[in-house]
Amino acid sequence: MRPPSLVHVVARALKLRPRRLLPCLGGTRQLHVSQRRDTDGVFKELTEMRVRTPWIEALRKKEMEGLDPTQRSSIPATPSNRDLTPKSMSDSYHRVVIPLAQDPWLLDNYLNANGQIRYVQKYTALGTIFMDLDALSGVIAYKHTGDSVTTVTAAVDRITINHPLQELCDLELSGQVTFATGRSSMEISIQVAKAPVKGASVQKQDVLMTCAFTMVSLDPNTKKPVAICPVKVETEEEKRLYALGEKNYNIKKARAKTGLRKQTPNDEESDLVHAMWLQQLEYHDPNNPLRKPPHTHYMSSTTLSSSQIMQPQYRNRHNFMIFGGYLLKTTFELAFCYRRF
Repeated sequence: MRPPSLVHVVARALKLRPRRLLPCLGGTRQLHVSQRRDTDGVFKELTEMRVRTPWIEALRKKEMEGLDPTQRSSIPATPSNRDLTPKSMSDSYHRVVIPLAQDPWLLDNYLNANGQIRYVQKYTALGTIFMDLDALSGVIAYKHTGDSVTTVTAAVDRITINHPLQELCDLELSGQVTFATGRSSMEISIQVAKAPVKGASVQKQDVLMTCAFTMVSLDPNTKKPVAICPVKVETEEEKRLYALGEKNYNIKKARAKTGLRKQTPNDEESDLVHAMWLQQLEYHDPNNPLRKPPHTHYMSSTTLSSSQIMQPQYRNRHNFMIFGGYLLKTTFELAFCYRRF
């Protein structure tokens, strides 16, 4: 008669069936653990850099400190003696490859119902890629400013689609701070390109899209602008990028002075609006044969709106504000719906 196995001996002692004890003793029965998947749609590598603390822990910490995360504080959190030594553009450079051609599960976040990457031309994922780009701009900004400030997206400028994507491939997202004078704002230049093979560099014809993000640094408590390190230029290409950012900065300042909140419409603008108003009146005059062309629409007929409850998974790096990339993606997709008009 064969002696009882160790499993049977232990099972008898514990009054358990041997089959139920096998998993505890390294038997063949195994449990399947699903891979963690992020819920806000941002590429995982960028999300790990953006969201570092579970939201419930951040909330409990604020409650223990007796602070209301929705209210401003009069006590600054940014040290006044921070090192603001000028930094080079390369100090903030960051690159990430999104393996769309290698990961079908990841590709799900970018495809439409026709199996094409969403929205512009045949294969251009602007909605979801904008969200990734905003996350990338945050990573780049904090490499330049450090973690003692809150950095928010102020604007996205000069979006240029150079070569619409015609095939599924891995995408390389890269960028760096290219303009900063030492005040609170900085410009980050970003490009999206076909990911080159290992050891090669991106070719001009493989650059799919370029854009510029304007980021502003604030004190985490007071929410007031704070100074950041200026950028120093070292090469001819960096001088070109800095000059482009400076030009864009000056254009924005000039436009701010002539905006409708600062200045009334000039004679040319007033005449144009008046002419448009008179023309649309003629469309309703029964004695006038002029009718609204079928390819035109009144602005009121194109109105769309969307209401959404913002949940913690859509937060930004500082836990109690909404991630700007999510808002950018949502508003872009809402604007895309206007194409039906």
